[in-house]
Amino acid sequence: GLTFIYHRTSGVTHILASPAPEILAALAGQPLTADALMAVLARDYALAAADREALLARLDELVCSGLVAAA
Repeated sequence: GLTFIYHRTSGVTHILASPAPEILAALAGQPLTADALMAVLARDYALAAADREALLARLDELVCSGLVAAA
């Protein structure tokens, strides 16, 4: 499925496919480094082979959309 997220600041509704909703859920309420985020996703979603470069690409997309802020 798809997840719809309304971004109040911009007034834009974003349509997200996996793994973006899972990334946002993992980041909810807590800042994480990319490595810590990968560990949480691997634990919560039983990832057999996590791809750090793919995760960084998804994070960049979320930052560009305004849904995630880089620290």
